[in-house]
Amino acid sequence: MPGRKVPKKLSETELWDYALRILGRRAHSSGELKQKLAMRAASPSDVDAALHKLREYGFADDQKFSEAFAGSRLQNQGFGRLRILHELRSKRIAPAVAAQAVEKAFDGTDELQLIQNFLDRKYRGKDLPQFLKEEKNLASAYRRLRNAGFSSNASIKTLKRYSQKIDDWDATGES
Repeated sequence: MPGRKVPKKLSETELWDYALRILGRRAHSSGELKQKLAMRAASPSDVDAALHKLREYGFADDQKFSEAFAGSRLQNQGFGRLRILHELRSKRIAPAVAAQAVEKAFDGTDELQLIQNFLDRKYRGKDLPQFLKEEKNLASAYRRLRNAGFSSNASIKTLKRYSQKIDDWDATGES
């Protein structure tokens, strides 16, 4: 492509500096770092050396990253377990590490209350009982809850407070 600048391949020292710069912007998982460094590295051994050094200094710790990420997504966005677990997996976190971080973040959390808070926030200004009487709005709210990572059973249980139409649905949320 004309006009597209090809990034300079970086030595081990330059790769270390690059890693610190990108970590200064936001936290990254080890998998994300490895991918970013590999695109800029002069050799694969430089990537391994830089990652080793980052781990040694505690800058590439997937357990800490996962716990902080899960806690942040729960507290700031109010997402459910499944959404946060999916996001951690997309950041190349090992399944066991991601699951452990999500369990730790959700320890003592009431999913039904979390769903209620989510509905209150997303449908602020609407009379929820009136709004959810319409089946299309009820279905939309259910989909929104599922996309936010809440379990089907807990979503249906919460929506039952607003509409009896949901009693006709099975656990998959379909009429």
